[in-house]
Amino acid sequence: MVINHAEAPVLEALAAYQNADELAFTPPGHKRARGADPRARAVLGDAVFFGDVLANGGLDDRLARNQVLVRAEQLMADAVHADHTFFSTCGSSLSVKAAMLTVACPGHKLLVGRDAHKSVVAGLILSGVAPVWVEPRWDAERSIAHPPSTEAYEKAFEEHPDADGALVTSPTPYGAAADLAGIAEVCHRRGKPLVVDEAWGAHLPFHTDLPAWAMDAGADICVTSIHKMGSGLEQGSVFHLQGDLIDPAELASRADLLDTTSPNVLIYAGIDAWRRQMVQHGHDLIGGALKLAARTREAIEAIDGMHVHDEADFCGPGLASGFDPLPVVIDISALGTTGYRAADWLREHHHIDGHLFDHRRISAQLTHADDEQTTDRLLTALRDLAGHASELHDAPRVAVPSPAELRMEQADLPRDAYFARHEKVAPRDAVGRVAAEMITPYPPGIPAVLPGERLTEPVLEYLLTGVEAGMFLPDAADQRLGTVRVVAED
Repeated sequence: MVINHAEAPVLEALAAYQNADELAFTPPGHKRARGADPRARAVLGDAVFFGDVLANGGLDDRLARNQVLVRAEQLMADAVHADHTFFSTCGSSLSVKAAMLTVACPGHKLLVGRDAHKSVVAGLILSGVAPVWVEPRWDAERSIAHPPSTEAYEKAFEEHPDADGALVTSPTPYGAAADLAGIAEVCHRRGKPLVVDEAWGAHLPFHTDLPAWAMDAGADICVTSIHKMGSGLEQGSVFHLQGDLIDPAELASRADLLDTTSPNVLIYAGIDAWRRQMVQHGHDLIGGALKLAARTREAIEAIDGMHVHDEADFCGPGLASGFDPLPVVIDISALGTTGYRAADWLREHHHIDGHLFDHRRISAQLTHADDEQTTDRLLTALRDLAGHASELHDAPRVAVPSPAELRMEQADLPRDAYFARHEKVAPRDAVGRVAAEMITPYPPGIPAVLPGERLTEPVLEYLLTGVEAGMFLPDAADQRLGTVRVVAED
């Protein structure tokens, strides 16, 4: 295939389909908006329905002879220095599961950073893989976790040489990055593959002032969400492959087990268009975003009671190896309130939606789509928040455990505990019992409790006080934690 990044095969195929006035007696049943509810058309616009066609038998012919998707994936692989790229319309949650199912077999071990997203834990449950947890680098002063160190993965492999490979999350939603080159070297010295959950790093290949991109750092599989830091639609994800440790056909087969057979080509089109945009203009666009982020960070730092976490906070001995400044993470503990309450106040009074929020922080994610107008509105809202801080001082306190107290014993495999017979008990009666569910503060979606972990009082107290303060636990059977699911005792 001749590489021409001026092409956008999916977008061009959609345009050709519309220009040819194709008449489909196939799904989707709205038949190019004709059957859609007029009220839906008024909100969504007809373009959404016109672009909603079958992938095969619509965007391409029934045998995919025009190779529309194949060509789009090849262009993406070339753009980010990968050997193979696969598009997904089910988000990086699917992509990372496919990678895990390819690298490790049921009952085998996989080294996994304990700061992994809940989708990774779901992959463990589906696959029956046994996790060997690799501890993050904890900043106890700021109550935040950074990716595990190279030395931690080296030690884990020494203790578990039979592990099939390793998985690391980098960058984190807070912008902290791992030493991917070092971890890749640890894996490859043993002939083991490295999977990088780089969901928050779609922009990394396109500017040199950002942390290293996983493919350039030597990772074998990299999972990226185009909808997070890129310009794609929600659920748009890609996973990339390089090297000879993983068979591309095997990876494609595992993805096929999980993927939908009815992909939304609008999501494909968003991925395809973003790749062309980044190849042609990405360096300038992201460079502009970095300059805007620097000015915005400086302005927020000048607001009384607010501190913007920067490279000096996140990087150094025992901390992260790299830093992405586009997630603007703001410590508001000096205002005497919580991130939960601040986030609610900003939405109610300024219609500003934060990216992340926890017991002491809020975060504003910037991308190349932001400009002075959007950041000026953000700054106005933050200054007003600081001016009304006295009204927010009665926020309930969150009992945040120490790093040592956060870690619980993995008594059973996640899969075994999840599918085991369970019972619901009050939190006070759950201490010492084995969890049968995942309990995840969201965002950012890093589970505090995994199936198979033996529950402890500090973690349960953290979650109970967190719920009282405004923490959201979407995957708990009882989101208010009136009860907890535990493995039934015979």
